[in-house]
Amino acid sequence: MAKPNPEIIKWARESSGLSLEDAAKKLNLKSSKQSGASILLAYESGEKEPTSKKLGEISKLYHRPLLTFYLSKPPVIQKKGEDYRTAPDAMPIETNGNVDAIVRDIFVRQSIVREALIDSDDAESKDFVGRFKNLPNIEAASSYIQSRFNINTSEFRRYATAHDAMGYLRKQVENEGVFVLLIGNLGSHHSSVSTSYFRGFAIADNIAPFVVINDNDSKLAWSFTLLHELAHILIGETGISNTSVSHKIEKYCNDIASNILLPAEDLATINVDETSTFEELTSILQEKSVFYNVSQSLIAYRLLRSGKINITEWERISSHFKDMWHQSKAKKADEKKSSGTFYVTKRHKTGSALIRVIRNSILEGVITETKAGKVLGVSPGNVARMVEL
Repeated sequence: MAKPNPEIIKWARESSGLSLEDAAKKLNLKSSKQSGASILLAYESGEKEPTSKKLGEISKLYHRPLLTFYLSKPPVIQKKGEDYRTAPDAMPIETNGNVDAIVRDIFVRQSIVREALIDSDDAESKDFVGRFKNLPNIEAASSYIQSRFNINTSEFRRYATAHDAMGYLRKQVENEGVFVLLIGNLGSHHSSVSTSYFRGFAIADNIAPFVVINDNDSKLAWSFTLLHELAHILIGETGISNTSVSHKIEKYCNDIASNILLPAEDLATINVDETSTFEELTSILQEKSVFYNVSQSLIAYRLLRSGKINITEWERISSHFKDMWHQSKAKKADEKKSSGTFYVTKRHKTGSALIRVIRNSILEGVITETKAGKVLGVSPGNVARMVEL
């Protein structure tokens, strides 16, 4: 009978970003004679073989298929696009196991959707993917996106909440064949990924382009992230992002997204200068944030890029509003009560465009419920209810 490869057990742990001690604790490894870390080290050195039950727990913890542990050598790590994040917040994707698992999962979902579209003869090459490869000027790029995706800034601002405004923006983007998902964990809040690790991810595929937004972020920031990642798709660059203002491509995408949501004529109405105090700045940004349905940090970024504030002021303002948001989030978590249903929430995070494709693919017999469940993030038995068949 085949035995699990100790080298792969060690590789899977290291690539998940867990130390021996942390992994052993999560696996509840212990005995009267050995520490949990010593037991796990024995698994990784080949001195001891885990039981099939324990190997299943290891597979689940490291987010690797069970068959992976029986390979002769660790699989080659697939390139997951460019990493546009910057230090100190950013680390290699594999440093945080949950980020790595999310990105791998998204690639699997996207490949299934792409294959389903092709098999059902619904595949259409998206003419906008890679259109910005030569980085046209910000005004031209912003104008193209608004026209191509039928985005009206005035309409965006008519919505009462940032959540609903983002829903409008998402619908416009999804109508043109981009799949937009809200994902910030691996299925439970215990695996939530901080926005310090990633805010968005884009797969610039001309058949099934994907945008992923970390929904652990403020809802005011979702619209900006959506447009930022959409800009990545138009450049033709697959990759992961956070809030870099130093990387050339990130700055370009930031400028496009912020220019669409807060164009120059509106920026001109925000009266701040070098004499404005910090308290005056934050008060003005708070007021304008509500009016324009965008985050305070986005407005501050536009002020930075226009020369109305300097980088030090921008960093202080961003940190201030980030702290305020974390405090508000913590308070809401304490007061939170159960609302809605699992399927309503799951459908919202998945997006109507993706659900529609999967539903049609099932009806046409081009996709199994197992694959459909993988795309939708539910078990095969729950697929029918998820897509309302």
